Parts: sequence; structure tokens; C-alpha cells
Amino acid sequence: MQQAVPPSSGSTPALLPPALCVLGLGLIGGSLVRAAGPRLPVFGWSPSEPTRSAAKADGHDVLDTLETALTRADDRDALIVLASPVTTFRGLLRTIDAVAPAARLTDVASVKAAVQEEVTELAPRTRYIGSHPMAGTAASGWAAGSPELFAGAAWVTCLTDDASVDDWADVAGLALAVGSRVVPAEPHAHDLAVARISHLPHLMALALAQVGEHGGSLALSLAASSFADATRVAGTRPELIRAMCETNRDALIDAMDDVLGILGVARGSLASTGSLFKIAEAGYLARGLFEQRANGLQLVTVQGADLIDQLLAVGAAGGHVSALARGAAGLTAEAWYPDED
Repeated sequence: MQQAVPPSSGSTPALLPPALCVLGLGLIGGSLVRAAGPRLPVFGWSPSEPTRSAAKADGHDVLDTLETALTRADDRDALIVLASPVTTFRGLLRTIDAVAPAARLTDVASVKAAVQEEVTELAPRTRYIGSHPMAGTAASGWAAGSPELFAGAAWVTCLTDDASVDDWADVAGLALAVGSRVVPAEPHAHDLAVARISHLPHLMALALAQVGEHGGSLALSLAASSFADATRVAGTRPELIRAMCETNRDALIDAMDDVLGILGVARGSLASTGSLFKIAEAGYLARGLFEQRANGLQLVTVQGADLIDQLLAVGAAGGHVSALARGAAGLTAEAWYPDED
């Protein structure tokens, strides 16, 4: 990696695929249609007729059948985005393999290794790059979408040893175009990470919501911001929580073991000595590290024959890609990387 000089003015235009085909028009898919529409040709499909009608009424290009959407995607070399629940992917992939077998393909599911395996099994000829925008709300459906949903969010883009950096650039360029910062990662590393900072918090929110409810009417009437903030994602549709958590079972069990161990020690200390010093101090310090996570980053240039390894190193270190360019020497990325000094 070489230190880079930041652009003197403006922002670098993102590399983009020729068109975008979004399959699934809920919170994430619907937001992506809205956000990407001003930047490239976008069309979509939903299995729900009311959702298709609502999206059409808002002026978006929505097709009535999956096969028609995939045929157009194939004709236009569009990037296909799987934006429906992960439990629907197997059926979608079978149809993609039949209609657009060599398509550009990504997804926005919150698990990556399992999806990579399904793509390899069911649509092996697609040009697949897994991705996951770390953005969302407890709401769902087309009406919940917003063109600003991805602004400032981390967007994971997966790389493996046999991945094409040009196909990766299509997905990364899309993420940059809608305002996200791109975090390259291996699929398994992504799943280990999100088990701790996304999937476990959903389970904790569900548990806290039930504990509060068990306190009765008085407890709920006294609940304020700490309870509301900690239980916000418990308002997510149960089937969506189950889909993401159950698909990442092994990594989530490890994270649950860690939090149960910490709570067990805290309970033991409180019962024996009356002290919560250890959990209070360690948690305070950990929160401080989270708040300072963007400090000490420097802008570097990432390019060359080992580009995939360099990009993965950026993500693993807590950095992110902020711009892409393609020239005679190939793909070049500008990335914010922890200062090694």
C-alpha cells in the first residue's frame, strides 16, 4: 500500500455496472432502488403484487414476473441484487441459473458464507460477489424504504481467492455511489463479525423486551431511552430475525457463549461481593474503543497484482475503501487504513 494524496476537490465518480436489477423491494431493496435510480438504470421485481403496485405508483420500473426481470437483466448485463429474505434464495438462484446463468450477481443478506455455498451449488456460472450493507431499521416493506438509508453506512463486499476484482468493483462502486463506505472482507470473517455486532444484539433486544414486559405495567410505564434504545430492533419482524440468526448459527452460538459468560461472572460477583466493577469498567472501555474506531486512519492507494490481499487487509484492520478508478494499470482503490506509525 502507498500513501495517497486526497483529491483536491469534489469526489471521485464511482464505477458502476451498466444497470441494476433488484429482486425484492422491502426495506433494503426498496431503498436501493430509490438511492441508485438517479445514478444508473434500475428496475426490479417483488413476489408481492401489492408491493409491485406501490413501487410502480411511486414511479419506479417494476416488472410483473421474475423471468421477465431476469431476461432484461441478462440483455442489459445488469447487476442482479438478491434483496429478499435469505430463505428465498434457493428458488431465486435456480431461476437465475435457468434464465441468466452468467449474470453479474450480488445479495444484501446478513450472512455470507452460506449464501456463497448456495450460489456455488445452484448458480455456479454467475459472476457472484456477496455484499451486506450495514444499514436498516426495525420497519420493513416498500413504504419503509429511503434513498438515504445507506448514506455513511459500512457496506461489506466479499472477496475470495478466486474472485474477479472487476466484478467486485461493480458491487463496490454501487455501494460508493449510494453513499456507503466499502469494507472488503472474506465471507467467513464477515459472518463471525456480524454475529457479535448485529445478530447477538437482536437476540439481546428480544430478551430485554421480554424481561421488561415481565416487570408488569409499572416497569413498562417507567421505561425510557435506555430500554427503548436497547430493544429497538426487537420490533423487527420475527421471521426476518430468525432467518438471519439461524443461518449464522455457529458464529452466533460462540458470541452467545461469550455474553453468557460475562453475565455469569457479573451475577456471581454481585451475589457474592455486591460489586459490578469488572463488567462496568470493561464495558466502559470497550464502548470507548467503539466510539474511537475511526480515529488514526490515513488515506492509502491500493493497487497491483495482489490487490485482493491488500483489499482484505484494509477491511480486516478496520479500514474502508472510499474511491475506485480503472486505468491502464488496472483497478486502483483509495482506502482509509489505520496509521501504522
